[in-house]
Order: sequence, then structure tokens, then C-alpha cells
Amino acid sequence: MNKVILVGRLTRDPEVRTTQSGRFVASFTLAVDRIVAKGAEQQTDFIPVVAWGQLAEVIGNYVAKGHRLLVDGRMQVRSYEKDGQKRWVTEVIAQNVEFLERKGQAPMGTDSSNSPTGGSDDVNSFGKDVFPGEEIPF
Repeated sequence: MNKVILVGRLTRDPEVRTTQSGRFVASFTLAVDRIVAKGAEQQTDFIPVVAWGQLAEVIGNYVAKGHRLLVDGRMQVRSYEKDGQKRWVTEVIAQNVEFLERKGQAPMGTDSSNSPTGGSDDVNSFGKDVFPGEEIPF
């Protein structure tokens, strides 16, 4: 199984191009923090991501440097030749992207004071309506 799920911030605005056949392709780099031991210095990986088609067009229109994204996709390793040298590229091919927040903005579902905005989508209310002994539908 080849499945990758990443949460991180864009290091720069996505680069969107059109192929000769008219298909959109977006390339961007996601800065993803590593989980480290308590007290250790935070480490970040910079992971190249590619999106195709309508997803690439949406990314080009709606995200910019600093936006926090969740990317769901697959890892791909490819090679090419440049100046007689064979080069290898490892990248994530995005299949789904969720926009989580803009740089400096509170996470989705909260206001600027970081308190819940309320409504049926309130994350803090999840599971509060399940009573002991009640069957859960999954």
C-alpha cells in the first residue's frame, strides 16, 4: 500500500502550469514538523508535492505561502537525465487536499480568540450526545 498523509504549511506560493495537452499541474513544497522527543529541538521536513487536473487548478486559485494544508496522496519516485547524469526525484502525488488555515489565522472552526464558533460542526461537542449503554452506529 502506498499512502501518504501530511499536514504542513506551504513554503511558497504554488507553481501552476499547463501541460501541452491542456492539463493543469501544481507543484509546491510542504513544511512538515517531525514528532520529536520532549525537550528536543523541533525538526522540519520539506516535502515536494504535485497535484494534477482540477485539484491543481483549485490549489493555484486558493492557496498561498503560509497556508496550512492536509495532503492525502501517494509517494512517487521517478528519474530523469540531466547533463548525462541520472537524477532521482521523490515527491508526493496529491489525491486530496484540505485547506486548514491561512498563516496567522486561527484554525478552521474557531474564531481569532481560539474559542469555538459554535454550530453543528463544533469539534468540542463531538460525542457529547452519546449516553452510556447507547449503541454507536459504526
